[in-house]
Amino acid sequence: MDAMKALGAKPIHSGTPEQVRKGVTPKAGVLKVLKDEGKSVEPEKVAKVEDRRIDGAKGKIGARIYTPEGAGPFPVVLYFHGGGFVIADPDVYDASGRALANASGAMLVSVDYRRAPEHPYPASLDDAAAAFAYLQKHAAELNGDPSRIAVAGESAGGNLAIGVALRQKKSGGTAPVFALLVYPFVSNDLSTPSHLANGQGNYILGNDDIAWFWKYTFGKDWKHLRDPMALPIYATADQLKGFPPSLVITAGLDPLKDEGEKFAQMLKDAGVKVETKNYDGVTHEFFSMGAAVDQARQAEQFAGAALRTAFGSRSAAR
Repeated sequence: MDAMKALGAKPIHSGTPEQVRKGVTPKAGVLKVLKDEGKSVEPEKVAKVEDRRIDGAKGKIGARIYTPEGAGPFPVVLYFHGGGFVIADPDVYDASGRALANASGAMLVSVDYRRAPEHPYPASLDDAAAAFAYLQKHAAELNGDPSRIAVAGESAGGNLAIGVALRQKKSGGTAPVFALLVYPFVSNDLSTPSHLANGQGNYILGNDDIAWFWKYTFGKDWKHLRDPMALPIYATADQLKGFPPSLVITAGLDPLKDEGEKFAQMLKDAGVKVETKNYDGVTHEFFSMGAAVDQARQAEQFAGAALRTAFGSRSAAR
């Protein structure tokens, strides 16, 4: 956070989407810390990284594909980056893609879904669902296993991972084999204890920033939205029944901590196998900071192990 401040980071809600997209990112903060400590700023090595275009809901969208060491066919992680549906892209979250591909032993596909306000909800979810359908059809061509596709995401990306799983259930389609949800956006309630304690703007993401994201994504009436596809906290137990086995990761200094834990409990109450893991003393966005933050590296490895277990269980069941 000090490094980002030194680079001139401003509160997200103080700018326009165009301005914020050009602003200081957590990735830039990590690189500054590494430089200041005399450490390498080279990205984590992955056997193969490829950018390509895949089918979105309204045309082609970008995707960055990380393939780990091995012969394949690999299990597949469909990953959605964070950024409140408004900012960021796969490049900003490149460190997460590399770390998870290596830690899980899976091919990871990071999707550059359309963002608001140019493309308001449900454009991002439409693209996320289209990407899942694409991998079901084309994973084998990429040396992936179409029968072992998990969804994963950070923040807004966690929301999209949930949305894809819910849409698959609603349509009667094949569900993802696992869901990795890292401090997911699931609620429009800014009055929870963690929002009140951590949402004042001291820890990278504040409540005013969250309201800024919601306004651009869902419109001026975002406070009254109750659509469970957009805000999974409003899903019923029946809607959540049959949701994929999941891991929910939260951060102790994150405004979203309580809603992440509440959603995990809702899944458990619906009979879903869920593991939760909270990391104290870290903030929203910590997960992608493995090169500079020890707990982030621990979280990446923990998530990778959970994915390996899920894919192994699926393989054994086939």
